[in-house]
Amino acid sequence: MVKQTRRQATTEPTGEHLPDAELEVLACLWQRGNATAREVREMMEPYRPMTHGAMVTLLKRLSSKGWVMREKGPVGKAFVYMPTRKAAPTQRRILADLTHRVFGGSGVAVMANLLDATSPSLEEIDALQSMLNDLRAKREKLR
Repeated sequence: MVKQTRRQATTEPTGEHLPDAELEVLACLWQRGNATAREVREMMEPYRPMTHGAMVTLLKRLSSKGWVMREKGPVGKAFVYMPTRKAAPTQRRILADLTHRVFGGSGVAVMANLLDATSPSLEEIDALQSMLNDLRAKREKLR
């Protein structure tokens, strides 16, 4: 019998696990669309300061795993990096994993804690209410 390691237990459907630093870099690229190593480093500076060399290493790792690609930038030696996969499937997988591991599988508990922690604006509350109304209408059609 093969012993399963923690790393194997937390793999993605593609068989790859992304450490937090790599995931944060990828999140910046998803948010921006494409960026140089310097631009990503500047975006992450407030919560994860790092050297330029460390950022380039993370981007190279993501590239070797197939999560990002790079193209020569328009000026100088800098490369422009862009994600190769959409954010939503990975975000859903991470959220589902968190929901089961931390909140006992309760989506309501996740939402309650999220809304308590983030203090949504009135516009965000309206958007959430609209989503809930749509969800209710879909469920009622299934009855």
